[in-house]
Amino acid sequence: MESIIIQPIGIINTPHKDINNMPIQPIAAENIRGTIELLPEYVDGLKDIEGFSHITLLYHFHKIEGYKLAVVPFMDTEERGIFACKAPKRPNAIGTSTVKLIGVEGNILHIEQVDMLDGTPLIDIKPFYPRYDNRDNCTIGWLEKNKDLPLERLRADERFK
Repeated sequence: MESIIIQPIGIINTPHKDINNMPIQPIAAENIRGTIELLPEYVDGLKDIEGFSHITLLYHFHKIEGYKLAVVPFMDTEERGIFACKAPKRPNAIGTSTVKLIGVEGNILHIEQVDMLDGTPLIDIKPFYPRYDNRDNCTIGWLEKNKDLPLERLRADERFK
């Protein structure tokens, strides 16, 4: 199979300098703001984005070294397959987060609910559209037993350094 080369389109700036005590999902990062500094050559791609309240970011887990096919996720104590969780130690180290879009100033996007490390390379931006991006009648596998955990209070630790 051919290799795929992906170049960052910008940098995500956040207050999170270390993985310890970082929110583990955007929904748990209410009122935590950051910015995206989009590279100038991509600014024209922001046309009409301000009409969206939320955007989905694809980014590179730039501080992750290597990967594991089985990990103990933040919301569990049992080992799980990497593709059955959102843990960052993945074969391609790609993360995704849906964040609130606060505003756009030139090539700077102001965002809220940031759950990624400062300096994270941005791969892509997609508009969030609830009709397409949400699903009814879903099953959530092993997470079912943890669905009522207070996600807003859960924080990352050293397990994926």
